[in-house]
Amino acid sequence: MPDASPSAPSAPPATGHARLLVALAWGVHLYTALGLPLALLAVQALVDGDAGRFLLLNIVAVVIDASDGTLARWLRVKERVPFDGALLDNIVDFLTYAFLPALALPMLGLLPAAWAWVAAVPLLASGFQFCQAIAKTDQAFVGFPSYWNVLLLYLVVLQPPPALTVALLLLLSALVFVPIHYLYPSRTRLLRPLTVGLGVVWGLACVALALAPTARWAPTLAWASLSYVGYYVALSFVHHRRVHQGPPPGRPPPQ
Repeated sequence: MPDASPSAPSAPPATGHARLLVALAWGVHLYTALGLPLALLAVQALVDGDAGRFLLLNIVAVVIDASDGTLARWLRVKERVPFDGALLDNIVDFLTYAFLPALALPMLGLLPAAWAWVAAVPLLASGFQFCQAIAKTDQAFVGFPSYWNVLLLYLVVLQPPPALTVALLLLLSALVFVPIHYLYPSRTRLLRPLTVGLGVVWGLACVALALAPTARWAPTLAWASLSYVGYYVALSFVHHRRVHQGPPPGRPPPQ
């Protein structure tokens, strides 16, 4: 005998607009995933000994990483497709910001053969950082962010003595484990418009350096662009102090 009880209402069929939004959401994940073939091409550039091509590919990967999160939030990707975009983003980021720079250090001659093992230190530190539950808050990275590709760009352009390169790698690796709150430029509310604006100018300088790392003007531009790095570090310490001092009365604590 057929069940006479009322059946649950079926979900309304997806409209063309809804299907378009789902397709766009998958497109954002594909956009993020472009970092993987870029990483493969970057390895080939290292094999070919082409530092300029390697740096340029890395810059393109960073541009994708800097923009995919905004697109994902704008399209509310998490609500539209059953896919862990954050995990994919972490895989791409580890390759872009940690593994490839570590591989490039000895292959581009920035570390002498006797010190090639030092390249594994930031790689291990980044492996720890990427697996931390508190690697970042809503407004900050906790511990030195894995900006090894940025350091690599400056090392290629400025060509410091190997001893200084080793010292920087060890120092910054140690700072990964020190829970200082570093700016998350697009999210830290403290002076965010200024930080983002200066960051765009600095990013353009980095693109110019990646396009012509051996140009006569490159060292001068690199030293000038380090002023933004100084600003970033100084404001990070200000933000860190604000987090640990607590908010003024009547205001929510910064995250």
